[in-house]
Amino acid sequence: MKWKKYTVETTTAAEDFMSSMLMELGIEGIEIEDNIPLTKEDQADMFIDFLPELPPDEGISYVSFYVEDDGSDQTELLKQVKIGLENLRDMVDVGSGIITSSETEDLDWINNWKKYFSSFTIEDILIKPTWEELKEEDKDKFLIEIDPGISFGTGKHETTQLCIRQLLKYIRGTEDYTPKEKSPKVLDVGCGSGILSIVALKLGAREVVGTDLDADCMISTRDNMEVNHLDAALGTFYVGNLIDDKALQQEVGTEEYDIVVANILADVIIPMAPVIPDRLKKGGYFITSGIIDFKEQEVKEAIEAAGLSVVEINHQGEWVNITAQKQ
Repeated sequence: MKWKKYTVETTTAAEDFMSSMLMELGIEGIEIEDNIPLTKEDQADMFIDFLPELPPDEGISYVSFYVEDDGSDQTELLKQVKIGLENLRDMVDVGSGIITSSETEDLDWINNWKKYFSSFTIEDILIKPTWEELKEEDKDKFLIEIDPGISFGTGKHETTQLCIRQLLKYIRGTEDYTPKEKSPKVLDVGCGSGILSIVALKLGAREVVGTDLDADCMISTRDNMEVNHLDAALGTFYVGNLIDDKALQQEVGTEEYDIVVANILADVIIPMAPVIPDRLKKGGYFITSGIIDFKEQEVKEAIEAAGLSVVEINHQGEWVNITAQKQ
Protein backbone atom coordinates (compact mmCIF):
# COMPACT_ATOMS: atom_id res chain seq x y z
CA MET A 1 0.00 0.00 0.00
CA LYS A 2 1.14 3.55 -0.75
CA TRP A 3 0.31 6.87 0.85
CA LYS A 4 -0.05 10.37 -0.51
CA LYS A 5 1.98 12.90 1.40
CA TYR A 6 0.75 16.48 1.27
CA THR A 7 3.03 19.23 2.59
CA VAL A 8 1.93 22.77 3.37
CA GLU A 9 4.59 25.48 3.37
CA THR A 10 3.69 27.81 6.22
CA THR A 11 5.26 29.73 9.12
CA THR A 12 6.43 28.58 12.52
CA ALA A 13 3.88 30.94 14.06
CA ALA A 14 1.07 29.12 12.23
CA GLU A 15 2.14 25.50 12.59
CA ASP A 16 0.06 24.81 15.74
CA PHE A 17 -3.01 26.45 14.18
CA MET A 18 -2.41 24.42 11.03
CA SER A 19 -2.15 21.16 12.97
CA SER A 20 -5.39 21.85 14.83
CA MET A 21 -7.19 22.69 11.59
CA LEU A 22 -6.03 19.44 9.96
CA MET A 23 -7.09 17.38 12.95
CA GLU A 24 -10.53 18.99 12.86
CA LEU A 25 -10.80 17.71 9.28
CA GLY A 26 -10.14 14.18 10.57
CA ILE A 27 -6.52 14.06 9.42
CA GLU A 28 -4.11 12.14 11.64
CA GLY A 29 -0.37 11.51 11.45
CA ILE A 30 0.71 15.14 11.14
CA GLU A 31 4.43 15.88 10.73
CA ILE A 32 6.08 19.25 11.41
CA GLU A 33 9.51 20.26 10.13
CA ASP A 34 11.15 23.52 11.17
CA ASN A 35 14.52 24.88 12.31
CA ILE A 36 13.45 26.26 15.69
CA PRO A 37 16.29 25.45 18.14
CA LEU A 38 15.34 23.54 21.27
CA THR A 39 15.35 25.47 24.53
CA LYS A 40 17.46 24.26 27.45
CA GLU A 41 14.23 23.09 29.12
CA ASP A 42 13.18 21.10 26.03
CA GLN A 43 16.65 19.63 25.78
CA ALA A 44 16.57 18.48 29.40
CA ASP A 45 13.03 17.04 29.14
CA MET A 46 13.97 15.06 26.02
CA PHE A 47 17.29 13.87 27.49
CA ILE A 48 19.23 15.13 24.47
CA ASP A 49 22.92 15.32 25.29
CA PHE A 50 23.91 17.56 22.39
CA LEU A 51 21.94 19.37 19.74
CA PRO A 52 22.14 18.76 15.99
CA GLU A 53 23.41 21.54 13.78
CA LEU A 54 20.41 23.20 12.13
CA PRO A 55 20.22 25.86 9.43
CA PRO A 56 19.18 29.31 10.66
CA ASP A 57 15.53 29.59 11.68
CA GLU A 58 13.88 31.81 9.08
CA GLY A 59 10.37 31.31 10.40
CA ILE A 60 9.41 28.76 7.73
CA SER A 61 7.64 25.53 8.69
CA TYR A 62 6.49 22.53 6.66
CA VAL A 63 3.38 20.76 7.95
CA SER A 64 2.75 17.40 6.26
CA PHE A 65 -0.10 14.91 6.46
CA TYR A 66 -0.69 11.49 4.93
CA VAL A 67 -3.71 10.09 3.08
CA GLU A 68 -4.04 6.47 1.94
CA ASP A 69 -3.48 6.28 -1.82
CA ASP A 70 -6.38 3.96 -2.66
CA GLY A 71 -7.18 5.62 -5.98
CA SER A 72 -9.92 7.83 -4.56
CA ASP A 73 -10.15 11.51 -5.46
CA GLN A 74 -8.70 13.81 -2.78
CA THR A 75 -9.96 16.99 -4.44
CA GLU A 76 -12.64 17.66 -1.81
CA LEU A 77 -10.25 17.09 1.09
CA LEU A 78 -7.65 19.44 -0.40
CA LYS A 79 -10.39 22.01 -1.01
CA GLN A 80 -11.28 21.86 2.69
CA VAL A 81 -7.61 22.26 3.63
CA LYS A 82 -7.30 25.33 1.40
CA ILE A 83 -10.46 26.85 2.90
CA GLY A 84 -9.04 26.18 6.35
CA LEU A 85 -5.81 27.92 5.35
CA GLU A 86 -7.65 31.00 4.18
CA ASN A 87 -9.66 31.13 7.40
CA LEU A 88 -6.44 30.98 9.42
CA ARG A 89 -5.10 34.07 7.64
CA ASP A 90 -7.47 36.17 9.77
CA MET A 91 -5.64 35.00 12.91
CA VAL A 92 -2.03 34.37 11.95
CA ASP A 93 0.49 34.73 9.13
CA VAL A 94 0.28 31.39 7.32
CA GLY A 95 2.98 32.24 4.81
CA SER A 96 2.73 31.01 1.23
CA GLY A 97 0.30 28.18 2.01
CA ILE A 98 1.63 26.28 -1.01
CA ILE A 99 0.62 22.61 -0.97
CA THR A 100 2.85 20.02 -2.63
CA SER A 101 2.33 16.27 -2.87
CA SER A 102 4.45 13.14 -3.10
CA GLU A 103 4.08 9.38 -2.66
CA THR A 104 5.57 7.27 0.08
CA GLU A 105 5.66 3.51 0.65
CA ASP A 106 3.61 1.89 3.39
CA LEU A 107 6.49 1.30 5.77
CA ASP A 108 6.21 -0.84 8.87
CA TRP A 109 7.36 1.91 11.22
CA ILE A 110 7.37 -0.36 14.28
CA ASN A 111 9.41 -3.20 12.77
CA ASN A 112 11.33 -1.72 9.84
CA TRP A 113 14.32 -0.80 12.04
CA LYS A 114 14.88 -4.46 12.89
CA LYS A 115 16.93 -5.03 9.74
CA TYR A 116 19.66 -2.93 11.37
CA PHE A 117 19.85 -5.09 14.52
CA SER A 118 21.55 -8.45 14.07
CA SER A 119 23.51 -10.79 16.34
CA PHE A 120 26.87 -9.61 17.65
CA THR A 121 29.29 -10.43 20.46
CA ILE A 122 30.79 -8.53 23.36
CA GLU A 123 33.72 -10.50 24.73
CA ASP A 124 32.22 -14.02 24.93
CA ILE A 125 28.58 -12.90 25.15
CA LEU A 126 26.38 -13.40 22.08
CA ILE A 127 23.56 -10.85 21.95
CA LYS A 128 20.84 -11.93 19.55
CA PRO A 129 17.53 -10.31 18.56
CA THR A 130 14.60 -12.56 19.41
CA TRP A 131 13.40 -12.70 15.79
CA GLU A 132 16.70 -14.08 14.45
CA GLU A 133 17.33 -17.83 14.31
CA LEU A 134 20.17 -19.10 16.47
CA LYS A 135 22.92 -20.55 14.29
CA GLU A 136 24.05 -24.10 14.96
CA GLU A 137 27.60 -22.98 15.74
CA ASP A 138 26.29 -20.51 18.35
CA LYS A 139 24.17 -22.92 20.37
CA ASP A 140 26.79 -23.40 23.07
CA LYS A 141 27.57 -19.69 23.50
CA PHE A 142 26.71 -17.44 26.44
CA LEU A 143 23.45 -16.17 24.94
CA ILE A 144 21.31 -13.13 25.66
CA GLU A 145 18.21 -12.51 23.57
CA ILE A 146 16.71 -9.04 23.30
CA ASP A 147 13.67 -7.44 21.74
CA PRO A 148 13.81 -3.74 22.65
CA GLY A 149 10.22 -3.20 21.53
CA ILE A 150 9.71 0.56 21.89
CA SER A 151 12.36 0.89 24.61
CA PHE A 152 16.00 1.81 24.38
CA GLY A 153 18.65 -0.88 24.43
CA THR A 154 19.77 -3.42 21.86
CA GLY A 155 23.27 -3.59 23.32
CA LYS A 156 24.81 -2.47 20.06
CA HIS A 157 25.42 1.14 21.03
CA GLU A 158 28.89 1.97 22.33
CA THR A 159 27.53 3.21 25.66
CA THR A 160 25.73 -0.08 26.37
CA GLN A 161 28.80 -2.08 25.40
CA LEU A 162 30.96 -0.03 27.76
CA CYS A 163 28.56 -0.85 30.61
CA ILE A 164 28.40 -4.54 29.70
CA ARG A 165 32.20 -4.82 29.76
CA GLN A 166 32.24 -3.26 33.22
CA LEU A 167 29.54 -5.65 34.46
CA LEU A 168 31.65 -8.53 33.12
CA LYS A 169 34.60 -7.27 35.13
CA TYR A 170 32.84 -6.41 38.38
CA ILE A 171 30.53 -9.44 38.50
CA ARG A 172 32.38 -12.30 36.80
CA GLY A 173 35.88 -10.93 37.09
CA THR A 174 38.91 -10.81 34.79
CA GLU A 175 42.49 -12.00 34.88
CA ASP A 176 43.40 -8.76 36.65
CA TYR A 177 40.40 -8.35 38.93
CA THR A 178 38.51 -10.73 41.21
CA PRO A 179 35.22 -9.41 42.60
CA LYS A 180 34.73 -9.64 46.36
CA GLU A 181 31.00 -10.21 45.88
CA LYS A 182 30.27 -13.04 43.45
CA SER A 183 26.47 -12.60 43.59
CA PRO A 184 25.90 -8.86 43.78
CA LYS A 185 22.65 -6.98 44.10
CA VAL A 186 22.42 -4.54 41.17
CA LEU A 187 20.45 -1.33 40.63
CA ASP A 188 19.86 -0.49 36.95
CA VAL A 189 18.91 3.19 36.60
CA GLY A 190 17.23 3.90 33.26
CA CYS A 191 16.72 0.20 32.55
CA GLY A 192 15.14 0.64 29.09
CA SER A 193 14.77 -2.77 27.45
CA GLY A 194 16.32 -4.40 30.52
CA ILE A 195 19.49 -5.48 28.73
CA LEU A 196 21.88 -4.48 31.53
CA SER A 197 19.66 -6.07 34.18
CA ILE A 198 19.57 -9.29 32.15
CA VAL A 199 23.33 -9.27 31.59
CA ALA A 200 23.86 -8.76 35.34
CA LEU A 201 21.55 -11.65 36.25
CA LYS A 202 23.04 -14.03 33.70
CA LEU A 203 26.53 -13.17 34.93
CA GLY A 204 25.53 -14.13 38.48
CA ALA A 205 23.78 -11.21 40.18
CA ARG A 206 21.39 -12.50 42.82
CA GLU A 207 18.84 -9.74 42.28
CA VAL A 208 18.27 -6.61 40.18
CA VAL A 209 16.18 -3.53 40.78
CA GLY A 210 15.48 -1.21 37.86
CA THR A 211 14.00 2.24 37.36
CA ASP A 212 12.92 4.13 34.27
CA LEU A 213 10.81 7.18 33.44
CA ASP A 214 8.88 5.25 30.78
CA ALA A 215 6.26 2.73 31.92
CA ASP A 216 6.63 0.86 28.61
CA CYS A 217 10.14 -0.12 29.69
CA MET A 218 8.66 -2.25 32.45
CA ILE A 219 6.87 -4.33 29.82
CA SER A 220 9.97 -4.65 27.63
CA THR A 221 12.14 -5.64 30.58
CA ARG A 222 9.68 -8.27 31.84
CA ASP A 223 9.27 -9.73 28.35
CA ASN A 224 13.03 -9.91 27.83
CA MET A 225 13.55 -11.57 31.21
CA GLU A 226 11.03 -14.24 30.20
CA VAL A 227 12.74 -14.76 26.82
CA ASN A 228 16.02 -15.30 28.68
CA HIS A 229 14.41 -17.84 31.06
CA LEU A 230 14.95 -15.63 34.11
CA ASP A 231 12.62 -15.89 37.09
CA ALA A 232 10.52 -12.73 37.33
CA ALA A 233 11.12 -12.77 41.10
CA LEU A 234 14.77 -11.87 40.47
CA GLY A 235 13.83 -8.38 39.27
CA THR A 236 11.86 -5.49 40.75
CA PHE A 237 11.18 -2.49 38.52
CA TYR A 238 9.81 0.97 39.24
CA VAL A 239 8.61 3.87 37.11
CA GLY A 240 9.98 7.20 38.27
CA ASN A 241 12.86 9.64 38.49
CA LEU A 242 15.46 8.64 41.05
CA ILE A 243 16.93 12.16 41.04
CA ASP A 244 14.18 13.89 43.00
CA ASP A 245 11.50 11.31 43.80
CA LYS A 246 11.95 10.71 47.53
CA ALA A 247 9.34 7.97 47.61
CA LEU A 248 11.16 6.12 44.82
CA GLN A 249 14.48 6.52 46.61
CA GLN A 250 12.88 4.94 49.67
CA GLU A 251 11.39 2.10 47.62
CA VAL A 252 14.74 1.41 45.96
CA GLY A 253 16.46 1.36 49.33
CA THR A 254 19.55 2.68 51.10
CA GLU A 255 23.00 1.07 51.09
CA GLU A 256 21.62 -2.10 49.51
CA TYR A 257 23.57 -2.38 46.26
CA ASP A 258 26.95 -3.79 45.34
CA ILE A 259 26.65 -2.21 41.89
CA VAL A 260 24.63 0.67 40.47
CA VAL A 261 24.69 0.86 36.68
CA ALA A 262 23.34 3.82 34.71
CA ASN A 263 23.56 4.06 30.95
CA ILE A 264 21.81 7.39 30.54
CA LEU A 265 23.26 10.75 29.46
CA ALA A 266 25.69 13.22 30.98
CA ASP A 267 23.01 15.82 31.72
CA VAL A 268 21.09 13.21 33.71
CA ILE A 269 24.05 11.60 35.44
CA ILE A 270 25.29 14.94 36.80
CA PRO A 271 22.16 15.79 38.87
CA MET A 272 21.72 12.11 39.75
CA ALA A 273 25.23 11.67 41.18
CA PRO A 274 24.39 12.97 44.71
CA VAL A 275 21.75 10.25 45.29
CA ILE A 276 23.98 7.34 44.22
CA PRO A 277 26.24 7.00 47.30
CA ASP A 278 23.21 6.38 49.53
CA ARG A 279 22.15 3.51 47.27
CA LEU A 280 25.56 1.78 47.43
CA LYS A 281 27.05 -0.44 50.09
CA LYS A 282 30.53 0.50 51.27
CA GLY A 283 32.94 -0.68 48.59
CA GLY A 284 30.17 -0.77 45.96
CA TYR A 285 30.66 0.41 42.38
CA PHE A 286 28.86 3.00 40.27
CA ILE A 287 29.17 2.04 36.59
CA THR A 288 27.95 4.68 34.18
CA SER A 289 28.02 5.59 30.51
CA GLY A 290 26.05 7.56 27.96
CA ILE A 291 28.64 10.30 28.39
CA ILE A 292 29.75 12.14 25.26
CA ASP A 293 33.52 12.71 25.38
CA PHE A 294 33.46 16.49 25.77
CA LYS A 295 31.41 16.11 28.98
CA GLU A 296 33.74 13.56 30.58
CA GLN A 297 35.37 16.01 32.98
CA GLU A 298 32.06 17.56 34.05
CA VAL A 299 30.59 14.15 34.89
CA LYS A 300 33.79 13.04 36.66
CA GLU A 301 33.71 16.14 38.83
CA ALA A 302 30.05 15.60 39.71
CA ILE A 303 30.68 11.97 40.71
CA GLU A 304 33.67 12.96 42.84
CA ALA A 305 31.72 15.84 44.41
CA ALA A 306 29.10 13.27 45.46
CA GLY A 307 31.82 11.48 47.48
CA LEU A 308 32.70 8.60 45.17
CA SER A 309 36.23 7.77 44.01
CA VAL A 310 36.74 7.31 40.28
CA VAL A 311 38.59 4.03 39.71
CA GLU A 312 38.63 3.83 35.92
CA ILE A 313 37.60 5.65 32.78
CA ASN A 314 37.13 3.87 29.44
CA HIS A 315 36.43 5.15 25.94
CA GLN A 316 34.75 3.64 22.90
CA GLY A 317 34.38 5.93 19.92
CA GLU A 318 33.22 9.30 21.21
CA TRP A 319 31.57 7.77 24.28
CA VAL A 320 32.91 7.41 27.83
CA ASN A 321 32.43 5.06 30.75
CA ILE A 322 33.25 6.24 34.27
CA THR A 323 33.37 3.68 37.08
CA ALA A 324 33.57 4.91 40.66
CA GLN A 325 33.62 3.30 44.11
CA LYS A 326 32.14 4.15 47.49
CA GLN A 327 35.01 4.05 49.98
